Amino acid sequence: MKDESSDFNRPPAGRLLQSGIIFSAISFVTGLGNLAFQAVMGRHLSGPGQYGNANSALNGFIPLLGLLPAMATFAVTHYIAHFNASGDRARLQGLFSGCRRFLFRLTVGGSLLAVIAVKPLSIFFHYSESLMLATLACTLLGLWGSFATALCQGLAWFKRLALIGLLVMALRVLFGWFVTLKWPMPETAVLASAFALLANLILLFWRKELSLTGQPVSPWNREFIVYLAVSAACVSGGFFFTQGDLLVAKKFFSGMDNDAYNCAERLAAALPMTVAPLLTVLFTSRSGTRSGSVVAEQLRLLGLYTLALLFGAGVLFLLRDFCVNIILGRPSSGAEAMIARLSVTMVMVGLLQALALWSLASRWLKISLLYGALGLGYWLTLFLCGKTPAALLQIMPVAAGFAFGALFLFWLITMRQPKPVPPS
Repeated sequence: MKDESSDFNRPPAGRLLQSGIIFSAISFVTGLGNLAFQAVMGRHLSGPGQYGNANSALNGFIPLLGLLPAMATFAVTHYIAHFNASGDRARLQGLFSGCRRFLFRLTVGGSLLAVIAVKPLSIFFHYSESLMLATLACTLLGLWGSFATALCQGLAWFKRLALIGLLVMALRVLFGWFVTLKWPMPETAVLASAFALLANLILLFWRKELSLTGQPVSPWNREFIVYLAVSAACVSGGFFFTQGDLLVAKKFFSGMDNDAYNCAERLAAALPMTVAPLLTVLFTSRSGTRSGSVVAEQLRLLGLYTLALLFGAGVLFLLRDFCVNIILGRPSSGAEAMIARLSVTMVMVGLLQALALWSLASRWLKISLLYGALGLGYWLTLFLCGKTPAALLQIMPVAAGFAFGALFLFWLITMRQPKPVPPS
């Protein structure tokens, strides 16, 4: 197969936008498949609260358990992408080997931490013991899948990652339909997702390309440590903005309220998730190059992301009744009424993600730290004040809008300042 990383080093005329569109097109199909899995759960898990429990475990609890390794992914991707784009092959090989060793150790540590933390966290957020065990199994498989995909992203293997995501989706829908039909429980839905993650084993076909030879070069220096800390803040902020509300709902909502909220939230969250591949391409590109004609391509990609986000929100609002029917297999006035406010919130959250990843790739560390702090403040506000669906939905768009306004202001000021050339 053609080495995609070589494409990344070629003249960028139109290539960045093309990569983003191709990656997003494949991921859009994957997103439709993941919504089909939501429909499988909504129909088969018909008991009150079952769908909400399964969905919050998959999209809230599992990301929480895997938060530590995820914090390092952006830092590793940034450094690999930087030397991949620079054409310094010898330095890339050594750095790649060093980062691979670092990520391996971090994944082992993250797995042990997940095993230790799963019990107290499941008690706090009211997950049953059986669902806790299923969630732990899915978390561990996800962590090791993320270990490999982080290296692939740094090498700009966007097409391969998109195809693997497509395979994961297909396995998830087909196996999930079968097991939840036979055993309609939240636990089987989570285990179906765990089974689908085995699709990451396809990366073994490219194990030689992922095993670049060379003397390992430790990434540890003052710059990397600072960047790693900032990446941790940025990833934490992203989790609080995009998935923290599911944990709030699981903590305080029950039965049909939890089901309705999870249905509406998943539909609204599909907006930034569908166009997220554009940000993946943007982050990897800007990590490697932040000057010249490539910046114009990056800004076009950012504009395309914004337009796609707004267009998706409009379509979702117009088709909200139809979409809820697809997920739950029945009308739900509660879920339909929630979509408008959740859509506005997720547009703001998506724009926040774009500014945060642009800043992180640009090494605008103060803005990335601000994003993390805003995310934590956002989640704490939801947790303290959003103890009913009505209260939560009143707070979310206002809090997300305030966070976006603050971050955009600082981003705009920084964009207008002259930038020093970063060291190689």
